[in-house]
Amino acid sequence: MVADSWTASASEITATRPDLVVASVPYQEKAVAEILKSGGRFLGLAPRSLADIYTDIAALAGVVGVADRGEILIAEMRAEIQSIRRRAQTNKRPRVFCEEWGKPLIASQPWVAELVEAAGGDFVGQPGEQIVAETVLEKNPDVLIAAWCGAGDRVPLEKIVRDRGWSQMRAVQAKRVYCIRDEYLNTPAPTLIAGLHALAAAIHPESFPQAAGLRCIAGHAGSSAAV
Repeated sequence: MVADSWTASASEITATRPDLVVASVPYQEKAVAEILKSGGRFLGLAPRSLADIYTDIAALAGVVGVADRGEILIAEMRAEIQSIRRRAQTNKRPRVFCEEWGKPLIASQPWVAELVEAAGGDFVGQPGEQIVAETVLEKNPDVLIAAWCGAGDRVPLEKIVRDRGWSQMRAVQAKRVYCIRDEYLNTPAPTLIAGLHALAAAIHPESFPQAAGLRCIAGHAGSSAAV
């Protein structure tokens, strides 16, 4: 991979002499301009739901001539999501706010809401929509998850809680504030399965083990660094 839909450079793309340039949401306008400037064949994807992602995987696999492998991958993703859903089915369902950006504050995409549901939680707010910090506080979620686009696992959890005045939020009081690696939730690809495992560990730590890419706010007795 040369870059992502936020940092693409026409010169870097051109240097690889690609047969096809593939990009997906979230886009940054200047990155798309660089992709178009490179002059290569461009396939732009804009999924919203898991069903959209499966369709895009099938389409991309067909374009590159490996349609069978695409169908196998989709089946594996569906099976793993269903497996996690079954394991989380008998547990209580904490209310979960998951954000993909901090300024402005934007709730995670609809496919993340679907994964939260599969992991045994109830998604708070409207997926993919801007929301203000005061409204999130009023909704008082049990679990708070930040997965900022382009931030990897470096979301400053303590700072956002302090700056937004969220100290009395139920999730903060229980120290159930987490960062999940950006690419595990924001990239509409098979990496979402890693995000699902991280969500399950955050939402139901009593039933699921610590997962790669999951980091808890400092001071939680059961916290560990992102793996």
